[in-house]
Amino acid sequence: MEKNIAISQRESYNPSSFTEFLWWLSTAEKEILVDSVVDRNRYRIIGMTVLATWVFATFTWTYFFFTIVDSAFMAVALGLFMGFIILTIDRALIKGITKFNKQKMAPLLFRGLLALTIGTFMAQPAVLYMFDKEIKLQTSLDNEKKKMVKQGELVALYKAPKEALVKEKNAIKAELGNKSDLVNKARENFLAETDGSGGSGKVGIKDIAIAKRNEYQKLDAEYQVMLKENQPRLDSNEAALKDIDNKIKDGEANFLLYLNNGFLTSIEALSNLLKNSPSLQFRYYLIVFILMLIELMPVIAKTILPSGSYDEKVMLREEMEIEIANSNIRKETQLKELYNQMAFDYDADAIRAFFDLTKEDRKDKIRSFSKKWKDEHHQTFDGFWEKMKKEILTKQEN
Repeated sequence: MEKNIAISQRESYNPSSFTEFLWWLSTAEKEILVDSVVDRNRYRIIGMTVLATWVFATFTWTYFFFTIVDSAFMAVALGLFMGFIILTIDRALIKGITKFNKQKMAPLLFRGLLALTIGTFMAQPAVLYMFDKEIKLQTSLDNEKKKMVKQGELVALYKAPKEALVKEKNAIKAELGNKSDLVNKARENFLAETDGSGGSGKVGIKDIAIAKRNEYQKLDAEYQVMLKENQPRLDSNEAALKDIDNKIKDGEANFLLYLNNGFLTSIEALSNLLKNSPSLQFRYYLIVFILMLIELMPVIAKTILPSGSYDEKVMLREEMEIEIANSNIRKETQLKELYNQMAFDYDADAIRAFFDLTKEDRKDKIRSFSKKWKDEHHQTFDGFWEKMKKEILTKQEN
């Protein structure tokens, strides 16, 4: 608080540089406020609220840009820039609130809604900073869920072609398996016939054994031909299945590159965290309300603080400046009119003098033209008149 100063010494009051800075923040006019003793402290208070909001806005915007840019220098620079914009908006809001429009609800409501909107957004980065650990944990859980969902989407995307390939592969293998079973059975019959354990019961290569050998060799040859024909199809089928598996793995790997802890991801994690934790919801909304009040502080302070002599002086000074401006315009108009009138009068005198001085000379010139016309008998009067108009008569100004 400033000490009381005697009336005879009040004009010597010099505010400190910091006080002048606070007055600038509160949009007060130093030349008028310096003589309003009570209002000096009021506008310092308003300036402090603007300063606190400015610092808070700069911090929150800097943290916000830290979550979306890689350069710390760029994040700080952008945070300072956005903080300056918020400062400009706050100064514009409180500049419009005066003693004479505090009772007008429409401007006050508009300023309140604007400050409320800015405050709501500014509260988000601050809340993210305060619940950083919990949000990071929830973000990791959300990212795992997103990975599972993405895996399911990729499997569903390639399900139909993969099933078709597996079905074709199984059909080929089943056909080869049936043929292989026939070959193995023919081989067993042949071997049983040769060792006497089956068929005719005779040991050695006999007619029946030869017949079974021929049947076995025929089936084996058919199996080899079938295997040779279907092996490229099996290889192609295996390659296609492997390619699908690689595509699924690549899709999962590419998806992992987009998982992050950015601002929107953190906001989503915060929303999920609030859904799963009712005890956190009340504290969250309380914190948001408090942070919004920080943005609303300049408007609230300017609105609720009583008005003193400063507003009256500002209004009277503005009316005086308007009156002086109107008086100056009127005087300048009168001077211009006087200049134009005097210029007209003097120009009229000059024109009269010009015609008076050239009166006799014009008559002499007319006599000269008349004598010349008289001597030239071939020229008509109309021709003489046309020449006279061109040489003697004056032309009207446009």
